Amino acid sequence: MPIPGNLLTTAMAVMPHKDAEAALEVALSLDIPFWPQLPRLNYYEDMYVQASEHFPGIMLDMDNQTLAFSIDKFIIELEETLSHFDEPDYFDISDQYSDVYRRFLELDLSDRPAIRGQLEGPISFGLNVLDQDKRPIIFDDTVRPFMYEFMAKRINVQLERLKKLNPNAFMFIDEPGLQFLFSALSGYDSTAARKDMEEFLSMIERPRGIHLCGNPDWDFLLNQDMDILSLDVYLNGEIFSSYAGSIKRFLAKGGVIVWGIVPTNFEPFEAENIDTITAQLENIWIVLDKKGIDKDYLLSKSLISPATCCLVNPDGEKTVEKAFQVVQNLSERLRDKYNLA
Repeated sequence: MPIPGNLLTTAMAVMPHKDAEAALEVALSLDIPFWPQLPRLNYYEDMYVQASEHFPGIMLDMDNQTLAFSIDKFIIELEETLSHFDEPDYFDISDQYSDVYRRFLELDLSDRPAIRGQLEGPISFGLNVLDQDKRPIIFDDTVRPFMYEFMAKRINVQLERLKKLNPNAFMFIDEPGLQFLFSALSGYDSTAARKDMEEFLSMIERPRGIHLCGNPDWDFLLNQDMDILSLDVYLNGEIFSSYAGSIKRFLAKGGVIVWGIVPTNFEPFEAENIDTITAQLENIWIVLDKKGIDKDYLLSKSLISPATCCLVNPDGEKTVEKAFQVVQNLSERLRDKYNLA
């Protein structure tokens, strides 16, 4: 089923709330809701910890809130993990690792235009989790192939669950580490990285997409076989719009772009208003239109979201909630202006 566009709203999943019900209510306020990840509630909800559930070799220290990896432990636990490879529940998010996921699955979301899930991707996970030698596990030629397959299974299991609630469900693979993928990373050359990423996406059921907030190699990313791309255009719009050729090819294949335009950090949010945000977003579209990307078609393949997640505001969740409301107001304004149903 296609991912809807027409400037409907969604958002990233990491939220600053300590109240699960309140966070879920805010997530449900958007057109395309999601289940929130709440790292301020407990450490299990950290996006890397959540992705690590049942991954062999993981050493999770809840008292000190650290996540590490041991190759010796990996070797010991690998056989046990492989024995569960045909059990979907084993790869799903458990109640211990999310206080919201099960509640989300119990809702009637059949009337929504779509719903969305997410999981941390293998590149970011592999760069962030360090082994006994303080080396990212993505550099380990033994661990890395298994990691890609393991994360693909986890994403597919979640997507299957979500599709039972709404046939238009899709998944974000959260990959903040993609912006570092093609830098000078000893032990993982760019040719191997490109091949691994392409093979990983081929293991993911559709619809599948990537979310990140930084600046990766846009030519590489936009030419991947994915259905949706979510990014921070509030900070990166000028750079992103310079890749009009790749953007045009991505859209021609049916790709959807999520324009992350409303800041959630306290200071930039306070410095903006809906008029300035509208102008900034429309200016990006004007640039792309001049480069040969038809605006009407672009908007039909576009969603609107906050620019980023934010956990560090002095007012806790208040600015984030205000940003979600601005996202809705912006969507309504633009949908009315461009006569989008």
